[in-house]
Amino acid sequence: QVQLVESGGGLVQPGGSLRLSCAASGFSVDSYPMSWYRQAPGQGREWVAEITLSGTMTNYANSVKGRFTASRDNAENTVYLQMNRLKPEDTAKYYCSVYHRDYRGVGQRYWGQGTQVTVSS
Repeated sequence: QVQLVESGGGLVQPGGSLRLSCAASGFSVDSYPMSWYRQAPGQGREWVAEITLSGTMTNYANSVKGRFTASRDNAENTVYLQMNRLKPEDTAKYYCSVYHRDYRGVGQRYWGQGTQVTVSS
């Protein structure tokens, strides 16, 4: 059973840093591209970052490029999102996600429960 569990959110001042974790089970994070999304109150879910299947490439939304870094630890089966120079507009609930195919080839996007990040002085 595919499960994703995020942690590491909290309250941080502008300019501060946080590292989010997403622990995966039911599949290996080195077998799928892994993504991070966020959703601010009253807004739709926004794609933030992706680690490609190879794990050697990452892609970022323009709004976080140069400040956020996605990574993964295959041994821990966990992906991370290091967030630096945080801004109030980064306030949102952050989710990790995977589009997973089962043994029949049937695909489904899975989401974690999310972790809240609040950037405020």
